[in-house]
Amino acid sequence: MITIERTFNAYLDEMRIITIILPFSYHQGRSSGFSLLTDWEEEFPVEILKSMPIEDAVKYTCRIEHEAEFGKQYWIVDEYGGKTDLQIGAVIRTSDFDEKFYYDGPLGFSYSKEKTHFRLWAPTAAKVKLKLKGALEQEAELIPMGREERGVWSCEVKGDLDRFLYSFLVCINLEWKEAVDPYAVSSAINGEYGAVVNMENTKVKKPELPPLPQPTDAIIYETHIRDFTIHPASGAAQKGLYLGAGETNTVGRDGEPTCLSYVKQLGITHIEFLPVHDFEGVDEKSPKEEYNWGYNPLHFNVPEGSYSTNPLDPYSRIRELKALIYAVHSQGLRVIMDVVYNHVYIREHSSFEKIVPGYFFRHDEYGMPSNGTGVGNDFASERLMARKFIVDSVSYWIKEYQIDGFRFDLMGILDIETMNEVRQNAELIDPSVIIIGEGWDLNTPIPDDQKASIRNQEKLPGIGQFNDWFRDSIKGSTFNLYDKGYALGNEHYYDAAKQVLAGSIGLEKKEKGIFLSPSQSVNYVESHDNHTLWDKIQVCSENADPLVQQQKHRLATAMVLLSQGIPFLHSGQEFFRTKEGNGNSYRAPDSINNLDWERKSRYLNNVEYIKGLISIRRSIPLFRLANAEMIRNSMRFLDIKKPLLGYVLTSSDQNAECSHAAVIINPLMTEEEIFLPAGDWDLIADEREAGISTIRKINTRFEMPPLSSYVLVCRR
Repeated sequence: MITIERTFNAYLDEMRIITIILPFSYHQGRSSGFSLLTDWEEEFPVEILKSMPIEDAVKYTCRIEHEAEFGKQYWIVDEYGGKTDLQIGAVIRTSDFDEKFYYDGPLGFSYSKEKTHFRLWAPTAAKVKLKLKGALEQEAELIPMGREERGVWSCEVKGDLDRFLYSFLVCINLEWKEAVDPYAVSSAINGEYGAVVNMENTKVKKPELPPLPQPTDAIIYETHIRDFTIHPASGAAQKGLYLGAGETNTVGRDGEPTCLSYVKQLGITHIEFLPVHDFEGVDEKSPKEEYNWGYNPLHFNVPEGSYSTNPLDPYSRIRELKALIYAVHSQGLRVIMDVVYNHVYIREHSSFEKIVPGYFFRHDEYGMPSNGTGVGNDFASERLMARKFIVDSVSYWIKEYQIDGFRFDLMGILDIETMNEVRQNAELIDPSVIIIGEGWDLNTPIPDDQKASIRNQEKLPGIGQFNDWFRDSIKGSTFNLYDKGYALGNEHYYDAAKQVLAGSIGLEKKEKGIFLSPSQSVNYVESHDNHTLWDKIQVCSENADPLVQQQKHRLATAMVLLSQGIPFLHSGQEFFRTKEGNGNSYRAPDSINNLDWERKSRYLNNVEYIKGLISIRRSIPLFRLANAEMIRNSMRFLDIKKPLLGYVLTSSDQNAECSHAAVIINPLMTEEEIFLPAGDWDLIADEREAGISTIRKINTRFEMPPLSSYVLVCRR
């Protein structure tokens, strides 16, 4: 490393603007002039535009006649002959820099048995070297890389580098830093180095999946690789691993299906896995000693090693994740991947920051890193090469791992243009790919009208948003544990409940809708975040009879499955999942986070009921209408006693098996009399059972039990 004692500092802040900071301790911060000196001994004048005192120094804003050439070393000389290096400053956050250095070609490595080509985008670097080693314990070879167009550094290494480990040494502002390739596709244990692998040796042919004509046909089941199988009664041999999550024909102590076979039997269409890209928080050398959800991203295109059988082998994590995805596909189900492009684990340690300091992260008006994510940094998705990285990464996961959908963590941090480009690019590869995200409005330094948030959903067609209006209206506020929603008996949520049942499109009052289309509404009352629904009910109704608590829970889950939009279930929700009151279990032990398969056996009646509702949704198209116009033409609320809710869906398809479907919801503790429109009604879900078979015929009048939901159909 070159070190330099700087008596004063100079920064390139725009293509032709230099900021010079002279401390008062150095000639009282005064200099009548400056010049720009090159490494090849040319000297150029510097024009002082203005100067002003700041804290313990004087700040000079200066202009140079010609743009500085990136990749070359420059020096600033003051009137006394004092000299300092010209550091790369805020210029990297200008649109001029973005346009000058945007590169649309391949990055990372391209492997063949004869040679491997390495490419790194590092436009502000003066020098770059490839660090290459055959194994962790071996000595590394340092190979100089050459600067090419648009800030890309490149080198070609002859020979078969399969399984070789590599990193980049980058010299910026006279300082060398070592960084792992942001485009790495595998790594050494704990992500210390990238790994060269031959992806052709990991290819898997994707099984044919049932068609998915529209997003509202999806039923999403969220789980965590480790939670899914780690319980002693899971029946899985490879507990807590990719291979365990992909095991089929597993059974619990009751001899009934668990894990993947169980989810298939439940009727789910998509399994959503919490992050499987490489993350911090679990030591891959002893993975069972720590737990983490995975929202500490390290390497975005590398599978997490703690879920593999051998984190030391760069192929193990790739092949085993692909085996899991193949197993899910073989059951006719699809895979949604939870992705965390909004931040990195620690900004200062990230490859992005080491390779192009200051570029990939947002900064506030004072030049300080912004923190809308709450974890110390916000990824600057609006910058062209940051956007390219996200789009490239999503494309990579679709093409290489055959991922069927993405859930964007804290999507509101990202910008609209990036998310639309992700959507468009994904559709070109697989039109059935589902894109959903958390559109929370977070305090990050891009204009509000550019955030990929719920308030801007009209600019984000084809992207689903987690509907917090649905969540809070049906179960009660997530942030006030004692607040009860409609399903928990709070009549104040009656009007909101009507709207969210109709896909939140503004059925009766358009101005009250929050979405243009039901495919934008991801309906849920529980996810990995916050308290489980069961734990909230335990607090809100602690003195209630356990059966009453179960009925309220069932009612809320039924509303998720019978509403227009995309239903989302948290794994175990159907058997009253508990985390023992822990509202943020991101690093709690397995005893809190595991999916308790014995609980499934204990509450089998509820599991069967939810399974029946899923079969109703999948069998009757009226429950998954594709657009707002269809909902407005089909859905009518019944004039029944408030706060009961009832609505009828009418099919426009003359050949549909069901011409009408009706849903009645009674959140009261009392039995209530219901009058239906005239028709030949079959009851297919009552307070005890649900499914597509007729339970009994219903006249236009019947008694509705307390805390229940009924589904009725008129068959043609």
